[in-house]
Amino acid sequence: MEIHNKNEYKNRWVILAVVVLLPFMATLDSNIVNVVLPVMVNIFSVNMSSIQLIVICYLITIVSTILFFGRLGDIKGKSIIFNFGLFVFTLGSLFCGLSSNLISLIFFRIIQAIGASAAMANNQGIITQVFPANERGRALGISATSLALGTMIGPPLGGFIVSYLSWNYIFLINIPIGIVATIVGVKMLPSKLKKKSENIDFLGAIIFGASVIFLFYALIAGETIGYDNSLIIFSFIMAIFLFIIFIFVEKKLIYPLIDLSLFKNSLFSVGILCTFLCYMSFNSNNIVQPFYLENVLKMTPNYAGMIMMISPIIVTVISPFSGHLSDKIGSEFLTFLGLIFMGIGMGLMATLNENSALQELSIYISLIAIGNALFLSPNNSLVMSSAPDDKLGIAGSLNAFVRNLGQSSGVAMATLLLYSFMSIKMGAKVFGYVEGRDDVFIFGMKYVYISSAIICFIGVVITAIRLKIPYHKKK
Repeated sequence: MEIHNKNEYKNRWVILAVVVLLPFMATLDSNIVNVVLPVMVNIFSVNMSSIQLIVICYLITIVSTILFFGRLGDIKGKSIIFNFGLFVFTLGSLFCGLSSNLISLIFFRIIQAIGASAAMANNQGIITQVFPANERGRALGISATSLALGTMIGPPLGGFIVSYLSWNYIFLINIPIGIVATIVGVKMLPSKLKKKSENIDFLGAIIFGASVIFLFYALIAGETIGYDNSLIIFSFIMAIFLFIIFIFVEKKLIYPLIDLSLFKNSLFSVGILCTFLCYMSFNSNNIVQPFYLENVLKMTPNYAGMIMMISPIIVTVISPFSGHLSDKIGSEFLTFLGLIFMGIGMGLMATLNENSALQELSIYISLIAIGNALFLSPNNSLVMSSAPDDKLGIAGSLNAFVRNLGQSSGVAMATLLLYSFMSIKMGAKVFGYVEGRDDVFIFGMKYVYISSAIICFIGVVITAIRLKIPYHKKK
């Protein structure tokens, strides 16, 4: 891995500010949209399952195209593809805000997602390219902070916009930021990386995209119609079948969509695996926690929202610090420590019941958040630093893809376990909170958190093994 001179990119902190803006806007936008979905049901006169297409189409578009844009960034230049993504996201936001019906909104939401995908596939690669090794962890920590800030600011800002303005402004607020970021990005982002005369694997991109669409349809739709549904089972089978074909095709190509040689580096492979485990565990908590706060502890939505802000606030504060620390002492021990904190926090969450004190809950949430913050920046630094300079685009897009896959898998796992164990407790099929039966929800929730804790400790074991391997054998 090439180590860049500190003076090579004198404006690297300005570059960082531009590069983290889109993940911030995309996360902010996603959280705002989630808050206003019930309002949109009435505005467009549709049911809840139809309005969820606004979220589902956005997510599926990103995950099915992100590897393609990562590879494209390695060939055409990461800055070019990032700026393209920033421009398309801003343009998509404008047309989303001007939409007059649900169909046009969903269409422009897909356009917006294409822009988000192109930019997110290359932002970590740009950061790794412009920052020297001794500053890279701190820079990636600030990048992680932008995601946490978007998560934190989204819900209250969405509530304000819906209360005092129109729903259109949840998209229109992106435009001034996007225009400024695009102009600055064109002028400031590095153009050093030369284009490579390599072919783009369109066949692999199509097969992979189809596989992801089947997978995410199964994960998301399975939450509402059940994972034992024949259509959901067929979708899972098709996803696996197409992915096997994709791997077979990739091995035969000179210039594949994914260079499988990346996975020969154990630092990269373990980092990617731990990214998946972390996000799967963390998001299983995010899907269960609101129901526990509002249905079991009887909190108002506003009060529950304040409790749920504990985690992003902690991540915002600690992520830059953990990134800076990883520059000083290395990333591996911090990822190990972070997963331990998360595992302990998840295990303690499994002990909660309808009479648990707020202080107790806050401590457990804080432990999970501290673990998450200790893990994310160092692990991102580890993954990106272990990739060759000419493969930073695909490495960053793989990391982003696995993050999204982990998030969706965590939601699917939590939903499946929660309702399965609630059904066992009730002796009948359950698909939601049963009024007056807090004990049923607590029973299901306990097994979700036990499973999440186990996932974290699997990551702990993997990172512990990695810690014992001599550095020269990891490459």
